[in-house]
Amino acid sequence: MTHSALTPTTAEETRDVLAYAAAEELPVEILGQGSKRALGRPVQAAHVLDLSRLSGVEVYEPAELVLTAKAGTPMAEIEALVAGAGQELSFEPMDFGPLLGEAAGKGTLGGLIGANLAGPRRIKVGAARDHILGLDAVSGRGEIFRSGGRVVKNVTGYDLPRALTGAYGTLAVSTLITLKVNPRAETSASLALNGLSDAAAVAAMCAAMGSSAEVSAAAHLPEGICQRLGVAGEDRPGPVTLLRLEGFGPSVEYRFANLARRLAEFGPAERIGDAASKALWQAVRDVIPFAGSRNPVWRVSVPPASGAELMQRLRSIMPVEGFYDWSGGLLWLQMLDGEVHDVPLRAAIADHGGGHATLIRASAATRAAVPVFQPQPAPLAALSRRLKAQFDPKGILNPGRMVADA
Repeated sequence: MTHSALTPTTAEETRDVLAYAAAEELPVEILGQGSKRALGRPVQAAHVLDLSRLSGVEVYEPAELVLTAKAGTPMAEIEALVAGAGQELSFEPMDFGPLLGEAAGKGTLGGLIGANLAGPRRIKVGAARDHILGLDAVSGRGEIFRSGGRVVKNVTGYDLPRALTGAYGTLAVSTLITLKVNPRAETSASLALNGLSDAAAVAAMCAAMGSSAEVSAAAHLPEGICQRLGVAGEDRPGPVTLLRLEGFGPSVEYRFANLARRLAEFGPAERIGDAASKALWQAVRDVIPFAGSRNPVWRVSVPPASGAELMQRLRSIMPVEGFYDWSGGLLWLQMLDGEVHDVPLRAAIADHGGGHATLIRASAATRAAVPVFQPQPAPLAALSRRLKAQFDPKGILNPGRMVADA
């Protein structure tokens, strides 16, 4: 399909484009740099709303821990800016580029909000939606909304940032976003436990998270996965369990020693220094072990206590490999035979405590045929339809991105 691109440079131009599209009932695909275009179901639209020119940091006040930027601003630009002031986005949003066959560093702030991104630190600080202070957007009606302060249209009853975060551009188009930033840790280190089974690793991670060590990330990489992270000197062939500690140097050292004693029953603890630790966690964050392949990849969220049993069940019924993040609550799965196995996968999840499965990587034809996102219970699906009717009654924004009829 040939797409015509519309490239607004202001919120007002974005409003005008969407008002026209709503009046003419013209479906529009929302894009920044396109790094996450292959997430979700394929969008059926003849027009593209390209937000790459709606770019730039408007306000950055390091002393106030606040940053405001336009939606098309590259995340690489934002992260470099805050790093220069010794700060960071503490939810460490992942970069989907390598996993989806795109270059790294292409994501935008609007895409981050649309997908509600987060990395390994989510278990401690939450995801993107937990760090939004304000947001301006344009609805599918062609009306400007603003969270906080003066509103152009009354949206009482809606928490606008939370409604739009994770909606994949199906409710409204973000134009200006304010985030809180935080000081970056002085140093970090990872405690590594080698050779644990999946079940023992989950037990170790849960014990660590329940300790006073203030662990900021916990992951388990089964046999062969660590070798594919691409971190020099860390090509461990066997299983490895990683626990990250961050903060001031003396504090990290003290907490590391205490945590090693706490986990002594799981084996000797090995210390991974700051540089290698950061590289490892970035590779875990961006699912680098599964990059460079076209095999389907699933992102599965489950109760941590059931993750190991679920993985064992899946290995017995389908050709799959995977690893654990979020203390065992997040499973990244790659299907080794090129099939998605959506029905048995979701049945196994339901049998092991429940959870959510999202198809992250697959061909466009597969993503059009298979439910990409976890099907919602009827009451929640009805609420989603009401939100869609309120914000985008003509269904012009990213039609079909999340479900076939919306």
